[in-house]
Order: sequence, then structure tokens, then C-alpha cells
Amino acid sequence: MRRNRKTKLVATLGPSSSDPDTLREMFDAGADVFRLNFSHGFHAEFARRVSAIRDLESLVGRPIGILADIQGPKLRLGMIESGSVLVEKEAALRLDLDPDPGDSRRIPLPHPEIFSVLRPGSELMIDDGRVRLRVVRCAGDHAETEVIVGGRLGNHKGVNVPDLVLPISVITEKDRRDVEWALKQGADWIAQSFVQRPEDVAELRALAGEQVKIMVKLEKPSALDCLDEIMEICDGVMVARGDLGVELPPQKVPVIQKSIIRRARQIGKPVVIATHMLDSMVTNPVPTRAEASDVATAVYDGVDAVMLSAESAAGEYPVASVRMMNRIIEEVETDPMYRDILDSQRPAPENTTADAICNGLQRIIGILSSAATVTYTASGSTSLRAARERPDAPILSLTPFSETARHLTIVWGIHAVTVDVAHEGAEFLEVISAATEIAQREMFAQPGQEIVIAAGLPFGISGTTNLIHVARIGPDNAGQQT
Repeated sequence: MRRNRKTKLVATLGPSSSDPDTLREMFDAGADVFRLNFSHGFHAEFARRVSAIRDLESLVGRPIGILADIQGPKLRLGMIESGSVLVEKEAALRLDLDPDPGDSRRIPLPHPEIFSVLRPGSELMIDDGRVRLRVVRCAGDHAETEVIVGGRLGNHKGVNVPDLVLPISVITEKDRRDVEWALKQGADWIAQSFVQRPEDVAELRALAGEQVKIMVKLEKPSALDCLDEIMEICDGVMVARGDLGVELPPQKVPVIQKSIIRRARQIGKPVVIATHMLDSMVTNPVPTRAEASDVATAVYDGVDAVMLSAESAAGEYPVASVRMMNRIIEEVETDPMYRDILDSQRPAPENTTADAICNGLQRIIGILSSAATVTYTASGSTSLRAARERPDAPILSLTPFSETARHLTIVWGIHAVTVDVAHEGAEFLEVISAATEIAQREMFAQPGQEIVIAAGLPFGISGTTNLIHVARIGPDNAGQQT
């Protein structure tokens, strides 16, 4: 089963979408990767979902990625005596470490790490920015604030502190348990929340090891100040526009989104756009025109994947949401302007053999009108470099490892297939013959058409991309060297 599009689709699982029948419908409608949101649910629930995904994978014969999204630290107010309280603009409000329930003049904030970095003029945003406070005076255990934007505050409402780096580990004890569980279950990607600096990613890498890919969720302004360093050590990034939009003025988020996409493509790492993409479909069978345009803009920008959150996890129309997002992607990718935009943004190759090979792929494909790009890869690096070029022809990625095939399910344009012939010590003609046979079997090419193959010799060794080969598919499925 191949997709008629190159941009991938991530769907979050939840109460609306976790039974095997709905999973199958969502996959058929276009979902390539399923996200498990560890902010909601228990391991027993997630275990059933993982089992259902792997059963579906066996049934359809295609790799399906699993993205485990860990919660990260949650900063919240304490209790309020009456359950909620209305705070008015320009009123004085004290925040402190005293655990006693609060009122309209004082509310507990049980986070000494926040008080340790506050300074006069700092702003705090409560309940996704619905209430905003400015610090007037502060100490290590309290802050006197002025209400800038008033509203109603309730128990345990979330707190955002923009423009300040908090002296805490972004990996909580709950996250550690969730990561350990996800690794045992064979998750392919772990999405890391609340990242502020490169050291946060290094901490997760030390915990998770190399068997899983790390996707950094960019949702803190402080992370943008060291974006290059963060992107250097992670495997992919997610523009998490929910929290990012709380801590930054809304007009800045689209510009930052585009700059992150450009940077991710330059270094050849997958980038996912998330949050509120088709949000109205939580309760409606069709999205707004603005939401459709939002998804389309991300696709035009060349993102690797777009993601559904509550729409597929808890909404009334999980399958319809996937189907709609799939249709929007397909519509954009048939627009001639889409190819013009991708070509205009193609990054310059680095001075490496692998980059020279993969940069040449696009040129050869354009001249020969080749039916497919075929990459042989052990680690996935050859396929990632090919995807960075955003070639006209689809990328058929052949790998001996199912783990690599699953990692690649989130990457633009890649149709991954697990094969036995790409192992270390494989013979050249054997590999070429397999490429032509699989290209036909997976409906990427027909007899008489040409495919362009990129690989590394010797086969099965990571990081050795050094071969480009053109093969014409003969009537007997054999690859003829050209």
C-alpha cells in the first residue's frame, strides 16, 4: 500500500480512536504514524494501543511509526479556597509557597524554581495566557504581582513563564518511567516536552540510548535562542504551537514556524507541525477554511509531517479528521506551484560524498524523468539525505532493519520496505535486481521505466553513501544497467 502524497500524517490516539477497527480506518484514511500522549492515560491503555498498532502493521504489511510523547514538567497553581476566583485587571495578587488555599488576594504557587529566577518586570501567564501577571517585587519564596489581563483562575491551572530558563530538569520521574516503558514497548520516536537548552536533549539521550529517535518539541522561547545547538543533537523537531503561542505574541509564531522549517530542511532532519491544525473538527465534521489553509501552508513550506492532536484522540470525527488532512495534503502536492516552492528552497549540499550523491539524485531524476528514487540504507542516513533534496520521484527506501523502516515513516517522501538483501556483504547485482523487483511490486515503476539508486558500498554499513546507479526495469523484472 503506497500513499499518493509525500508529506506524512501523524495522528494522536485517545478515547475516540484506540480500538482496532478505528485504527485500521485511520491508517486507510492516511495516518502514517500514531502518537501516544503520555500527558493523558495509563501504561495499560498504551500497551493495548501499541499491540493494536503492531497487529495492524502485520496485517497491512507496512511499517507504522509510534511516537511516544512524554509530558515534561507541569507548572501549576495550588488550591483556591472556593475552587475558583475572579482576579481583575490592575489588582494586586501575591503568589507564594504557602500551601494553604488561596483567594482573590493570594494564591499558592508550589514551585520554588520559578521564584528563584523571577525578577521585577517578569510576566507569568496562567491558564494558557487567559490571565497575565507582571511581577512588581519578588523574593525566593513569593512574588507580588499586578494583574495585566484579568479573568477567572481555578485550582491547578497551568503556569507559563516566558523568557526565563528554569533551573530544573525537564525530565520528571514520571517521564523516566514513561521512557523506560516506551523503550520496552518498542516506540520508534520519543517527543521531548519543555526543552529549554541542549543539555535537556543530552539528558534524554543518556536515558534512552540510541535505539530510539528523539524529537524535540519546540514550545519554549528559550529553546529558540539555542536552536542550532538543539537541532544538532536531536533527530527531529516538532513545532508545538500550543505552548509556543502562549509564551510568544501570536504574530511571531508563523514567522518562527517558517524559520524552523527552513533550518530543519537545511540540516536534513524531519520537522513536524502540530497543534490546532484542524481543531474545529473535534466537534464538527468539516474544518474551517482557515484551518485548511493552515495545513496547506505547512505542506507548501515542505514540512515532513503534519499532526492531529485532540481531533483524532478525543474528537467526534477521528477518521474524518485524518481523511480531511490527507485530502488537503494531496491537493497541495498536485499544485505545480508546490514543486516550484520546494525547488526554490533546496539547501546547498555540504562538502561530503553523501551530499554530492544525494544532490545528484534530483538532477538525474529531472533529466531522465525517473519513476522512483531507491535508497539502500542501514541507519536511515542515506534516505534522510535523499529526502532533504525533496526529489520529484518518490523515495523507495530499502533497509534490512524494521526499526529503521519505522523511523522513516515520519520523513517526507519515503516509502520504507524491509528487505533481506541490503545486509552487510550483499552482492551488487543481487541488490540491483531486488530494487527493480520491489519498485514494481510496490507500484513505483513499470517495465521500461528507469529508477535511480543511491546506496553505500559495502552494503549494510552505516554512513557509507557513495554509489549512484541508474537501472531500467526489463520485462522480466530484471534491472538492466544504464
